[in-house]
Amino acid sequence: MRPSADAPRPAEPAVLAALLARHGWRRRGGTPGRYGRWTPPPSNGTSGPGLLVPEDPALPDTADLLAEARTALERSADPTARHILLALGTPGDEIRCARRTPAPDADWAAQDRLRAGVRALLTAGALAARAAAGHHGARHRRTAEAALAGLLLGPASSARELTVLAPLGPGPTDGRPAVAALLTALYAARDATDYQRATGRTDAFTAAVRAGVCRELTEALVALVTGTEGIRVRFHWAPAAGPPPGHAAHPEPVEFSPGDLPALRAASARYLHGEPAVPVRLTGTVVHLWRETPGGGGSVRLRVLSGADVAEVRADLGEPDYRAAGHAHLAGRPVRLDGRLESGGGFRRLAGAGGVLPLPVDDAERERLLKALHTDPDGFGARDGDGV
Repeated sequence: MRPSADAPRPAEPAVLAALLARHGWRRRGGTPGRYGRWTPPPSNGTSGPGLLVPEDPALPDTADLLAEARTALERSADPTARHILLALGTPGDEIRCARRTPAPDADWAAQDRLRAGVRALLTAGALAARAAAGHHGARHRRTAEAALAGLLLGPASSARELTVLAPLGPGPTDGRPAVAALLTALYAARDATDYQRATGRTDAFTAAVRAGVCRELTEALVALVTGTEGIRVRFHWAPAAGPPPGHAAHPEPVEFSPGDLPALRAASARYLHGEPAVPVRLTGTVVHLWRETPGGGGSVRLRVLSGADVAEVRADLGEPDYRAAGHAHLAGRPVRLDGRLESGGGFRRLAGAGGVLPLPVDDAERERLLKALHTDPDGFGARDGDGV
């Protein structure tokens, strides 16, 4: 029986065969060039009928056999079947992170640490795809988060292993550039760590910035390795798309161990303090003002509209600039000002800020800004304990 018109489109035979092989299934017979019979990985301890997978898409029963193979995977007790179905339904690149740890798979705290560490690792890759920097801080964070918005976690819950699927997309803001940049950065971090452990010199980490190594990456690796006997990160490209330009079809896994932690921690501290301040001229809306006394200067927090790839900044202003910022806040007008984004606070603080200039806006934009003000009237004159 053929699948219904609204059923998922069957995978191409080569894609299904590649996914089966990737997840440990074995081809055991069949007619070469026409059909292959695949059985589940023996290490998983599952049994059951194998899958008959066509190898020639031109065969008349190819669609029927692929639909039957999908149904068999849906009913299979083998844990890898769900991963294969996910990859069939959403073509993408796979990132597998495995930790050697004594924690049981049911340890929820260890699972959360693994998920948080892998998320931080992928964020570092997305930041590296956006720009090379030793310390990104809040810069490019919104772009990186957008690139990771479509990531899918593998179905298995484990404290030892996590699989992430990065769906393929049409543009540069999708997941593949972040995945490719992460692989390049991990290789560079591995080489720099080996060099520092062998020579005691740190210049390899300085050069590795050009390959995407940054504080965010080293911090993610430290979080993943701490409390374990080591981690292994493996990449698999989407079978339907092949590898991105410049990358091997089957990348070698990257491993880090507790012995790498001193070098990674030293590099992280060096990146944090070594990134220079960035001169900017930005436009933003004032969302919070505070000063000690009714007269004199004070602090303001601005939501950035343009000029810097951060969401918000805080700046200390002299009395004339503070007063101009306060009037713009009450009138629902954005301001423009100059300063230097400092790396120490994650590029959230504007040092040497001044030259505040309220900017004209059209009526519709003014109304929107005023509505935002009225929904948060305490933003004027009250201390914001969270800060930026």
